[in-house]
Amino acid sequence: MHSNSLFLEEPIRMASVLEPSKPSFFPAMTKIVGTLGPRSRSVEIISSCLKAGMSVARFDFSWGDAAFHQETLENLKLAIKTSKKLCAVMLDTIGPELQVVNKAENPISLQENSLVVLTPDQDKEATSSLLPINFHGLSKAVKKGDTIFIGKYLFTGSETTSVWLEVTDINGEEVVCLIKNSATLGGSLYTLHVSQNRIDLPTLTDEDKKVIGTWGARNNIDFLSLSYTRYAEDIRHARDFLSKLGDLQKTQIFAKIENVEGLQHFDEILKEADGIIFARGNLGVDLPPEKVFLYQKSVLYKCNMAGKPAVVTRVVDSMTDNLRPTRAEATDVANAVLDGTDAILLGAETLRGMYPVETITTVRKICAEAEKVFNQDLYFKKTIKYIGEPMSHLESIASSAVRAAIKVKASVIICFTSSGRAARLIAKYRPTMPVLSVVIPRLKSNQLQWTFTGACEARQSLIVRGLFPTLADPRHPAESKNATNESILKVALDHGKASGVIKPHDRVVVCQKMSDASVVKIIELED
Repeated sequence: MHSNSLFLEEPIRMASVLEPSKPSFFPAMTKIVGTLGPRSRSVEIISSCLKAGMSVARFDFSWGDAAFHQETLENLKLAIKTSKKLCAVMLDTIGPELQVVNKAENPISLQENSLVVLTPDQDKEATSSLLPINFHGLSKAVKKGDTIFIGKYLFTGSETTSVWLEVTDINGEEVVCLIKNSATLGGSLYTLHVSQNRIDLPTLTDEDKKVIGTWGARNNIDFLSLSYTRYAEDIRHARDFLSKLGDLQKTQIFAKIENVEGLQHFDEILKEADGIIFARGNLGVDLPPEKVFLYQKSVLYKCNMAGKPAVVTRVVDSMTDNLRPTRAEATDVANAVLDGTDAILLGAETLRGMYPVETITTVRKICAEAEKVFNQDLYFKKTIKYIGEPMSHLESIASSAVRAAIKVKASVIICFTSSGRAARLIAKYRPTMPVLSVVIPRLKSNQLQWTFTGACEARQSLIVRGLFPTLADPRHPAESKNATNESILKVALDHGKASGVIKPHDRVVVCQKMSDASVVKIIELED
């Protein structure tokens, strides 16, 4: 554990805590990933979500067909145009997810201390004593005494719609279980989770490949959320698959850590993945409750030091049905920010929740308040110590830019980049001011036509804490003459002024490449 607190050591005046927050163009450094679904797929609602702070739209293929998600995506494109807000697209795979199949969709009442049989025969009707599942190997994966959890959509912890089972007997391919709590399962689909047991199914399934190769390739997705990542090889396999799908070779892969296997191989997974999603829903079942926060702190610390985005899930479950989060949930969001998360992922809260826009607004406000007391000075020193010496050229430039910005109290850091790597490195040091990433497009050819890159790289910054991208004029190369650089800088400064981030007499730190040299300079603005 890393004992030094990332909470400001200075005492906070209660009067200042009670003061209302001031509005800002960038209301929070921490990003919000919103899952779009039945309650959040109209142009109007999506536009409101974008204005409230959503910067990444997640499409969960655990339910809904490609046509449904395509219609939602088309609405997202319209919302982006009307709201003038950038938004990235994340495809979340199904993975080796076990499901209870209830074709009749009749409510199933399960009584405590009764027995229920789990069968792979999906032709049978689901009843209070028999539950068909979509996996033939369950009887080989479990043993007497093992724990199985069944929950709707995601694991809510609400014991009226989720049930704990204990394996009592195995009869051929069927598994007999004792029901540990009374519950009613309603609807067609419930997820089944076997606690701390390996399920012998591929991480990237044939169905996942079909969806990625069609829907994903057609829509040039920015992120792939690889559900149930258990080994580094899972990431390598997915990357190899994406590399054969044209533009999807640029898609970033986020490893979704959902079970103990993923945690056991976390260090190797982190090296291969572009980012990490700490999926606390499944982990909350796989781990003892008292251990979840320890793993969260460890995972976020490792991601921060590696400079790779970390995303935390399952923070305000109660807002699925309520307008306000519980006190514990509000504190949980703030602690995730203080722990170092880049983004908060909202699942059921926005997918089927009654208050998707209000949920995003509430989470954004909590994040902004937590960021005010984040101990950046301590974090910076810890990061520098972790990196050690000698630093790489880029790492040295990035840390120097942040140090200079803090020393001169700059209002913003502007970074020129083509790939986005330099800007992400600057954001890694968690500066207290926004980092404006000016992405310079590159010209490329596939021997048939010339195209510009840059839009994808800009959108992929939308999941990184403190990083706010803008796309430069493609006629301006990333490494150019001084006059061209000055014209790009003027556009960036004008953007900052228009958004209210930059004001007269402010100081701005600029990080850019000139020929073979990387330059950090400080500009003091006039009236």
